[in-house]
Amino acid sequence: MPGTILVTGATGTLGRPLVNRLLADGADVRVMSRRPRAAGDDRPYAWAVCDLATGTGLPQALRDVRTIVHCATHPRHDVTHTRRLLDAASAAGAKPPHLVYISIVGIDAIPLGYYRRKLAAEQLIEGSGLPWTTLRATQFHDLVYSVTQAQRRLPVVLAPAGVRFQPIEVTEVAERLAELAQSAPAGRVPEMGGPESRSWREFAQAAMRAEGWRRPVLSPRLPGKLARAFRDGANLTPDHAVGTVTFDTYLARRTTPPHP
Repeated sequence: MPGTILVTGATGTLGRPLVNRLLADGADVRVMSRRPRAAGDDRPYAWAVCDLATGTGLPQALRDVRTIVHCATHPRHDVTHTRRLLDAASAAGAKPPHLVYISIVGIDAIPLGYYRRKLAAEQLIEGSGLPWTTLRATQFHDLVYSVTQAQRRLPVVLAPAGVRFQPIEVTEVAERLAELAQSAPAGRVPEMGGPESRSWREFAQAAMRAEGWRRPVLSPRLPGKLARAFRDGANLTPDHAVGTVTFDTYLARRTTPPHP
């Protein structure tokens, strides 16, 4: 589909590879960020300074935009920010832009505050009157890795019993989003999950091995609805294991020094 593609959260974990993919496809890309463009950045995209918390710069960012890929996220204010974006997009021109949204597998079954807000943002988009596409994906490899790495200074690594993950490579999600952004609105599209589901303990042990450090792994059985939802596999999508990059491959790429 022709026209400018605006990417919110374009400098984040998902936004960066998404922008690269769109540029490789020859798309007309506009990056949206709260910060000014870095000196010396001569990549072929436009840059819009905009803050979704206040709406500053939003009308300018949306000018002549045909598609918005909404990757920006906030642990507490996703709903407010998404509503502000939708309101501005609805008023931006005679033909409303196509909004593509990245969401998370299991948000309608896992009682986590952040997930509830992501679900509320999904519902806002669906009822906005804008043409829309929503893609749900499982956790990225980076997140599963960082959960273990954050515990490196502790005497033990916590990996609750019965919890499994199905992480996916972020660049594969970026490729799918780029495809959706250049296609017609499709509503809720099939989910994306990584190629394998393993226990939290197994992922923690793999991350420690790759980084060359050891800790005992403590795997308590946690009480409560949240832990039960994860034990029930609400965060998994076994019928949509479309990713090809395994966690071990991801770790090998992290720890392999670049060629001189």
